Amino acid sequence: MFTAKDVAELRARTGAGMMDCKKALTESNGDFEKATTWLREKGIAAASKKQGRIASEGVVGSYIHMGGKIGVLVEVNCETDFVARTDAFNTLVKDIAMQIAAANPKYVSRDEVPAEVLEKEKEILRAQALNEGKPAAIVDKMVEGRVVKFYKDFCLLDQEFVKDSSKTIQAVLTEATATIGEKISIRRFTRYEMGEGLEKRQDNLAEEVAKQMQ
Repeated sequence: MFTAKDVAELRARTGAGMMDCKKALTESNGDFEKATTWLREKGIAAASKKQGRIASEGVVGSYIHMGGKIGVLVEVNCETDFVARTDAFNTLVKDIAMQIAAANPKYVSRDEVPAEVLEKEKEILRAQALNEGKPAAIVDKMVEGRVVKFYKDFCLLDQEFVKDSSKTIQAVLTEATATIGEKISIRRFTRYEMGEGLEKRQDNLAEEVAKQMQ
């Protein structure tokens, strides 16, 4: 009736979670428009309507990895101070801080990637594709596909949620917005790793954090 690709496409279109998208497609017999409507009716896709609101309240959350090896500060915004004090919101902030510790993103969103960084990455990816002997006619398409992988690796909102790989962080925010009823956004973060930049034995600290979150 529908495929995993259909579920992924609906998730990308609505920002809803994987299981919600599967249920929506099941309920609508694979019809995308009906599935989108079903998600809106359930309030899952309604979060998009709140994106134009101003979110100027919130908290600066922190996470310190055991032994003080990794530290994260992240500012997550909502619309009211009331929501900023709720357990649900603060749990979300903690999850985001732990995500940053585990996955080590460089930017919050694609928009934050400097143009010169993106162009340099494209040059490298294009050279790789040509060195692999790929036809010049399809190299650009390959580069665009690999740029998406770059975003998934380095942009927080595009990353898979460490606690549930069926969701991106953007989907987690969308679901939280629908559940809490206010616009929620991530403004900025800072991640410190002990000894970063110094010559030392390499430990996979991000992997340790990821294991703790599961």
